[in-house]
Amino acid sequence: MTHFASLKSEIFGKEERKQQYQAHISGLNAYDRHKKFIKDYVVHYGKEKPSNIRLPIKTDQDTLREGYRFIRSEEDDMDTSWEQRLVKRYYDKLFKEYCLADMSHYKTGKIGLRWRTEKEVVSGKGQFICGNKHCDEKEGLASYEVNFSYFEAGENKQALVKLVTCERCAEKLHYKKRKEKEKSEKLDQEEHTKKRNRSRSSDDDNDTDNEKSKEKRKKGKKASASVSDHKVDDDDHFDEYLEGMFP
Repeated sequence: MTHFASLKSEIFGKEERKQQYQAHISGLNAYDRHKKFIKDYVVHYGKEKPSNIRLPIKTDQDTLREGYRFIRSEEDDMDTSWEQRLVKRYYDKLFKEYCLADMSHYKTGKIGLRWRTEKEVVSGKGQFICGNKHCDEKEGLASYEVNFSYFEAGENKQALVKLVTCERCAEKLHYKKRKEKEKSEKLDQEEHTKKRNRSRSSDDDNDTDNEKSKEKRKKGKKASASVSDHKVDDDDHFDEYLEGMFP
């Protein structure tokens, strides 16, 4: 009975903690929930770094060379509490879900992509903050699916990942494609104009030929007999049906 009472108490305790946790996070906005989940993830599955330790500044090249990846061990997945399963689920959603972009050469269509560092994931950079590494805009963000080619663990890989950008950086992301589309539409319009001009020129030539033919027929009509008058009428009738068949 003692064991049963203890087990019952433990179950009720877990359920109470779950409800309290749910009530707390339901009152948070998306970014605050992100910070809460990341903090709890570190508490449950990692060692918190003292706040006075400053992380070294790393370049993109350093990041790529390091090949940073979020890797969990089997031991990390053994705990079954609701709170820990929740933050793990969130962690799994973050795993290579978002990337960052270097848009320094966006006009040439060369946009560099890389994974986020741990510090950037924690801060929400590329998720709640524009994914252009030189932009810190937090308003008007939209998510775009991009094809990311990268080198990892000795292999060339590809993945469809999300790139979150503000409106201004979204213009940079689609700049090259938009310019190519505008150029293609301009060429199509020029070709259409050329065809229309050629058609008009051909119609003008046909009108000139028709006028000459009519003039000749008028001269022939004056010099011919009444039988010839009937033939001229038939020729004019044919021209009406053949009009427009030879553009």
